[in-house]
Amino acid sequence: MELRQLKIFSTVARERNFTRAAELLGYAQSNVTAQVRLLEDEFGTKLFERLGKRVYLSPDGEKLLQYANQILKLSSEAKDALATSAVPHGTITIGVAESLCVFRLPMLFKEYCKRYPQIKLILKLGASADFYRWLRDNTIDIAFFLNPEITATDLVSVTFLPEPMVIVSNTEHRLVRKGYIEPGDLQDECLILTERGCSYRAALEKILNEAGIQPHSTLEFGSIEAIKQFTAGGLGIALLPRAAVEIELQHNRMADLHWVGPGINMYTQVVYHKDKWLSPTLVSLLDLLKEYLPATGDGPSCSTIAQL
Repeated sequence: MELRQLKIFSTVARERNFTRAAELLGYAQSNVTAQVRLLEDEFGTKLFERLGKRVYLSPDGEKLLQYANQILKLSSEAKDALATSAVPHGTITIGVAESLCVFRLPMLFKEYCKRYPQIKLILKLGASADFYRWLRDNTIDIAFFLNPEITATDLVSVTFLPEPMVIVSNTEHRLVRKGYIEPGDLQDECLILTERGCSYRAALEKILNEAGIQPHSTLEFGSIEAIKQFTAGGLGIALLPRAAVEIELQHNRMADLHWVGPGINMYTQVVYHKDKWLSPTLVSLLDLLKEYLPATGDGPSCSTIAQL
Protein backbone atom coordinates (compact mmCIF):
# COMPACT_ATOMS: atom_id res chain seq x y z
CA MET A 1 0.00 0.00 0.00
CA GLU A 2 1.48 3.31 -1.11
CA LEU A 3 0.49 6.91 -0.44
CA ARG A 4 -0.06 7.37 -4.16
CA GLN A 5 -2.57 4.52 -4.17
CA LEU A 6 -4.42 5.97 -1.19
CA LYS A 7 -4.59 9.37 -2.88
CA ILE A 8 -6.02 7.77 -6.02
CA PHE A 9 -8.50 5.75 -3.95
CA SER A 10 -9.58 8.83 -1.97
CA THR A 11 -10.04 10.90 -5.14
CA VAL A 12 -12.15 8.23 -6.84
CA ALA A 13 -14.24 7.94 -3.67
CA ARG A 14 -14.81 11.71 -3.64
CA GLU A 15 -15.58 12.05 -7.35
CA ARG A 16 -17.42 8.72 -7.73
CA ASN A 17 -15.95 8.52 -11.21
CA PHE A 18 -12.68 6.99 -12.40
CA THR A 19 -12.41 9.24 -15.44
CA ARG A 20 -12.88 12.43 -13.44
CA ALA A 21 -10.40 11.24 -10.80
CA ALA A 22 -7.82 10.51 -13.50
CA GLU A 23 -8.26 13.99 -14.98
CA LEU A 24 -7.83 15.67 -11.60
CA LEU A 25 -4.73 13.62 -10.76
CA GLY A 26 -3.16 13.85 -14.21
CA TYR A 27 -3.06 10.07 -14.68
CA ALA A 28 -4.32 7.81 -17.42
CA GLN A 29 -7.62 6.22 -16.46
CA SER A 30 -6.11 2.78 -16.92
CA ASN A 31 -3.47 3.65 -14.30
CA VAL A 32 -6.12 4.80 -11.82
CA THR A 33 -8.11 1.60 -12.36
CA ALA A 34 -4.99 -0.54 -11.99
CA GLN A 35 -3.95 1.12 -8.72
CA VAL A 36 -7.41 0.62 -7.22
CA ARG A 37 -7.33 -3.03 -8.25
CA LEU A 38 -3.94 -3.44 -6.58
CA LEU A 39 -5.44 -2.09 -3.36
CA GLU A 40 -8.40 -4.45 -3.69
CA ASP A 41 -6.04 -7.37 -4.26
CA GLU A 42 -3.93 -6.38 -1.25
CA PHE A 43 -6.94 -6.19 1.07
CA GLY A 44 -8.78 -9.08 -0.53
CA THR A 45 -12.03 -7.18 -0.94
CA LYS A 46 -13.97 -4.94 -3.30
CA LEU A 47 -13.60 -1.26 -2.46
CA PHE A 48 -16.13 0.07 -4.99
CA GLU A 49 -19.43 -0.99 -6.48
CA ARG A 50 -19.88 0.10 -10.09
CA LEU A 51 -23.40 1.11 -11.11
CA GLY A 52 -23.48 2.45 -14.65
CA LYS A 53 -21.05 5.34 -14.99
CA ARG A 54 -21.02 5.98 -11.24
CA VAL A 55 -19.04 4.16 -8.59
CA TYR A 56 -19.93 3.88 -4.93
CA LEU A 57 -17.89 2.82 -1.94
CA SER A 58 -18.51 -0.68 -0.67
CA PRO A 59 -18.81 -1.16 3.13
CA ASP A 60 -15.11 -2.11 3.22
CA GLY A 61 -14.33 0.91 1.04
CA GLU A 62 -16.06 3.16 3.58
CA LYS A 63 -13.83 1.72 6.31
CA LEU A 64 -10.65 2.16 4.29
CA LEU A 65 -11.55 5.74 3.34
CA GLN A 66 -11.50 6.80 7.00
CA TYR A 67 -7.96 5.47 7.40
CA ALA A 68 -6.83 6.75 4.00
CA ASN A 69 -7.91 10.30 4.82
CA GLN A 70 -6.09 10.17 8.16
CA ILE A 71 -2.90 8.78 6.60
CA LEU A 72 -2.91 11.38 3.81
CA LYS A 73 -3.53 14.15 6.33
CA LEU A 74 -0.70 13.00 8.57
CA SER A 75 1.58 12.82 5.54
CA SER A 76 0.71 16.42 4.66
CA GLU A 77 1.34 17.50 8.26
CA ALA A 78 4.73 15.80 8.22
CA LYS A 79 5.71 17.71 5.09
CA ASP A 80 4.57 20.98 6.66
CA ALA A 81 6.48 20.23 9.87
CA LEU A 82 9.72 19.59 8.01
CA ALA A 83 9.39 22.38 5.48
CA THR A 84 12.01 25.10 5.77
CA SER A 85 9.95 27.91 4.21
CA ALA A 86 9.13 30.76 6.58
CA VAL A 87 5.93 31.46 4.65
CA PRO A 88 2.92 29.45 5.91
CA HIS A 89 1.71 27.01 3.27
CA GLY A 90 -0.21 23.79 2.98
CA THR A 91 -3.84 22.88 3.65
CA ILE A 92 -6.23 23.50 6.54
CA THR A 93 -9.40 21.44 6.76
CA ILE A 94 -12.06 23.25 8.77
CA GLY A 95 -15.39 22.05 10.12
CA VAL A 96 -17.95 24.86 10.06
CA ALA A 97 -21.57 25.19 11.14
CA GLU A 98 -23.54 26.47 8.15
CA SER A 99 -24.95 29.48 10.00
CA LEU A 100 -21.43 30.64 10.92
CA CYS A 101 -20.04 29.92 7.47
CA VAL A 102 -22.71 32.00 5.79
CA PHE A 103 -23.23 34.85 8.26
CA ARG A 104 -20.19 35.18 10.52
CA LEU A 105 -17.04 33.94 8.81
CA PRO A 106 -17.00 34.91 5.08
CA MET A 107 -14.92 38.07 5.62
CA LEU A 108 -12.51 36.18 7.85
CA PHE A 109 -11.90 33.51 5.23
CA LYS A 110 -11.66 36.10 2.46
CA GLU A 111 -8.98 38.01 4.35
CA TYR A 112 -7.11 34.83 5.21
CA CYS A 113 -6.98 33.74 1.55
CA LYS A 114 -5.78 37.21 0.61
CA ARG A 115 -2.94 37.16 3.14
CA TYR A 116 -1.94 33.54 2.61
CA PRO A 117 -2.60 32.55 -1.01
CA GLN A 118 -0.24 29.59 -0.59
CA ILE A 119 -2.65 27.98 1.90
CA LYS A 120 -5.62 25.95 0.70
CA LEU A 121 -8.73 26.04 2.88
CA ILE A 122 -11.12 23.08 2.78
CA LEU A 123 -14.46 23.74 4.49
CA LYS A 124 -16.63 20.84 5.66
CA LEU A 125 -20.15 21.84 6.66
CA GLY A 126 -21.65 19.81 9.46
CA ALA A 127 -23.30 19.74 12.86
CA SER A 128 -21.72 19.51 16.30
CA ALA A 129 -21.84 15.71 16.35
CA ASP A 130 -19.90 15.63 13.08
CA PHE A 131 -17.24 18.02 14.40
CA TYR A 132 -16.58 15.99 17.54
CA ARG A 133 -16.07 12.86 15.46
CA TRP A 134 -13.95 14.58 12.79
CA LEU A 135 -11.68 16.25 15.36
CA ARG A 136 -11.09 12.99 17.15
CA ASP A 137 -10.29 11.00 14.02
CA ASN A 138 -8.17 13.84 12.53
CA THR A 139 -10.44 14.33 9.52
CA ILE A 140 -10.39 18.07 10.20
CA ASP A 141 -7.75 20.31 11.76
CA ILE A 142 -10.05 22.73 13.52
CA ALA A 143 -13.77 23.44 13.90
CA PHE A 144 -15.96 26.47 14.34
CA PHE A 145 -18.79 25.47 16.65
CA LEU A 146 -22.04 27.27 17.41
CA ASN A 147 -22.71 25.59 20.75
CA PRO A 148 -23.01 25.96 24.48
CA GLU A 149 -19.48 26.33 25.85
CA ILE A 150 -17.54 23.13 25.20
CA THR A 151 -15.77 21.44 28.11
CA ALA A 152 -14.57 18.14 26.59
CA THR A 153 -11.25 17.24 28.21
CA ASP A 154 -9.63 16.01 24.97
CA LEU A 155 -10.40 19.23 23.09
CA VAL A 156 -9.09 22.78 23.33
CA SER A 157 -11.89 25.31 22.98
CA VAL A 158 -11.82 29.09 22.81
CA THR A 159 -15.07 31.00 23.17
CA PHE A 160 -15.24 34.11 21.01
CA LEU A 161 -18.70 35.59 20.66
CA PRO A 162 -22.05 34.99 22.33
CA GLU A 163 -24.55 34.31 19.55
CA PRO A 164 -28.03 35.60 20.46
CA MET A 165 -30.78 33.22 19.34
CA VAL A 166 -34.26 34.30 18.25
CA ILE A 167 -37.51 32.52 17.63
CA VAL A 168 -39.05 34.02 14.53
CA SER A 169 -42.19 33.81 12.42
CA ASN A 170 -43.67 35.71 9.53
CA THR A 171 -45.05 39.12 10.46
CA GLU A 172 -48.70 37.99 10.37
CA HIS A 173 -48.42 35.12 12.84
CA ARG A 174 -50.93 35.27 15.70
CA LEU A 175 -48.17 35.22 18.35
CA VAL A 176 -46.70 38.50 17.07
CA ARG A 177 -49.53 40.42 18.77
CA LYS A 178 -48.83 38.80 22.13
CA GLY A 179 -45.45 40.58 22.35
CA TYR A 180 -43.52 37.62 23.83
CA ILE A 181 -43.61 33.84 23.87
CA GLU A 182 -42.79 31.12 26.37
CA PRO A 183 -42.62 27.32 25.98
CA GLY A 184 -46.39 26.81 26.30
CA ASP A 185 -47.01 29.04 23.28
CA LEU A 186 -45.33 26.47 21.03
CA GLN A 187 -47.92 23.80 21.85
CA ASP A 188 -49.55 22.69 18.59
CA GLU A 189 -47.38 25.02 16.48
CA CYS A 190 -45.38 23.89 13.45
CA LEU A 191 -41.65 24.19 14.13
CA ILE A 192 -39.16 24.61 11.28
CA LEU A 193 -35.87 23.20 12.51
CA THR A 194 -32.34 22.42 11.45
CA GLU A 195 -31.25 18.80 11.12
CA ARG A 196 -30.71 16.58 14.15
CA GLY A 197 -27.26 17.05 15.65
CA CYS A 198 -27.61 20.85 15.63
CA SER A 199 -26.85 22.21 19.08
CA TYR A 200 -29.53 24.87 19.25
CA ARG A 201 -32.22 22.54 17.95
CA ALA A 202 -31.26 20.11 20.72
CA ALA A 203 -31.44 22.93 23.30
CA LEU A 204 -34.97 23.93 22.23
CA GLU A 205 -36.21 20.35 22.10
CA LYS A 206 -34.85 19.75 25.61
CA ILE A 207 -36.74 22.80 26.92
CA LEU A 208 -39.99 21.70 25.28
CA ASN A 209 -39.64 18.10 26.46
CA GLU A 210 -39.06 19.19 30.05
CA ALA A 211 -42.12 21.44 29.86
CA GLY A 212 -44.25 18.67 28.34
CA ILE A 213 -44.86 20.68 25.16
CA GLN A 214 -45.72 18.85 21.94
CA PRO A 215 -45.52 20.89 18.72
CA HIS A 216 -48.15 20.04 16.13
CA SER A 217 -45.50 19.15 13.56
CA THR A 218 -41.86 19.61 12.67
CA LEU A 219 -40.28 20.46 9.36
CA GLU A 220 -36.56 19.67 9.12
CA PHE A 221 -34.10 21.28 6.71
CA GLY A 222 -30.36 21.14 6.24
CA SER A 223 -30.27 24.67 4.83
CA ILE A 224 -30.59 27.89 6.84
CA GLU A 225 -31.87 29.67 3.73
CA ALA A 226 -34.64 27.11 3.28
CA ILE A 227 -35.68 27.54 6.91
CA LYS A 228 -35.82 31.30 6.44
CA GLN A 229 -37.89 31.04 3.26
CA PHE A 230 -40.43 28.65 4.78
CA THR A 231 -40.70 30.75 7.94
CA ALA A 232 -41.18 34.01 6.04
CA GLY A 233 -43.80 32.22 3.95
CA GLY A 234 -45.86 31.49 7.04
CA LEU A 235 -45.37 27.73 7.31
CA GLY A 236 -44.18 27.79 10.89
CA ILE A 237 -41.87 29.11 13.61
CA ALA A 238 -38.08 28.79 13.60
CA LEU A 239 -35.20 29.12 16.06
CA LEU A 240 -32.16 30.69 14.41
CA PRO A 241 -29.10 32.78 15.30
CA ARG A 242 -30.04 36.46 15.19
CA ALA A 243 -27.11 37.07 12.83
CA ALA A 244 -28.79 34.77 10.30
CA VAL A 245 -32.05 36.77 10.21
CA GLU A 246 -30.91 40.31 11.04
CA ILE A 247 -31.65 41.65 7.55
CA GLU A 248 -35.11 40.03 7.47
CA LEU A 249 -35.96 41.52 10.86
CA GLN A 250 -34.75 44.97 9.85
CA HIS A 251 -36.82 44.92 6.66
CA ASN A 252 -39.93 43.55 8.38
CA ARG A 253 -39.90 40.29 6.45
CA MET A 254 -39.88 38.32 9.71
CA ALA A 255 -40.89 39.01 13.29
CA ASP A 256 -38.95 38.34 16.48
CA LEU A 257 -41.43 36.62 18.82
CA HIS A 258 -39.35 37.62 21.88
CA TRP A 259 -38.68 34.33 23.66
CA VAL A 260 -38.86 34.63 27.47
CA GLY A 261 -38.41 30.95 28.26
CA PRO A 262 -35.23 29.31 29.56
CA GLY A 263 -32.08 30.69 28.02
CA ILE A 264 -30.72 29.18 24.82
CA ASN A 265 -27.10 30.23 25.21
CA MET A 266 -24.88 29.65 22.20
CA TYR A 267 -21.35 30.85 21.47
CA THR A 268 -19.04 30.94 18.48
CA GLN A 269 -16.09 28.75 19.45
CA VAL A 270 -12.98 27.51 17.73
CA VAL A 271 -11.99 24.00 18.77
CA TYR A 272 -9.15 21.59 18.03
CA HIS A 273 -7.81 18.40 19.57
CA LYS A 274 -5.49 18.86 22.55
CA ASP A 275 -2.89 16.64 20.86
CA LYS A 276 -3.05 18.51 17.57
CA TRP A 277 0.27 19.91 16.38
CA LEU A 278 -0.17 23.63 15.77
CA SER A 279 1.69 24.08 12.51
CA PRO A 280 2.67 27.57 11.31
CA THR A 281 -0.30 27.26 8.96
CA LEU A 282 -2.75 26.76 11.81
CA VAL A 283 -1.09 29.44 13.93
CA SER A 284 -1.54 31.92 11.09
CA LEU A 285 -5.30 31.25 11.16
CA LEU A 286 -5.45 31.61 14.95
CA ASP A 287 -3.56 34.89 14.71
CA LEU A 288 -6.12 36.26 12.27
CA LEU A 289 -8.94 35.13 14.54
CA LYS A 290 -7.55 37.42 17.23
CA GLU A 291 -8.23 40.36 14.93
CA TYR A 292 -11.70 39.35 13.77
CA LEU A 293 -13.25 37.60 16.76
CA PRO A 294 -12.26 38.94 20.21
CA ALA A 295 -12.14 36.12 22.74
CA THR A 296 -14.49 36.26 25.73
CA GLY A 297 -14.99 34.36 28.95
CA ASP A 298 -12.54 32.63 31.26
CA GLY A 299 -11.01 30.19 28.75
CA PRO A 300 -7.59 30.56 27.17
CA SER A 301 -7.17 33.55 24.90
CA CYS A 302 -6.29 33.28 21.22
CA SER A 303 -2.85 34.64 21.93
CA THR A 304 -2.30 31.85 24.46
CA ILE A 305 -3.42 29.24 21.93
CA ALA A 306 -1.22 30.60 19.19
CA GLN A 307 1.79 30.16 21.45
CA LEU A 308 1.08 26.52 22.38
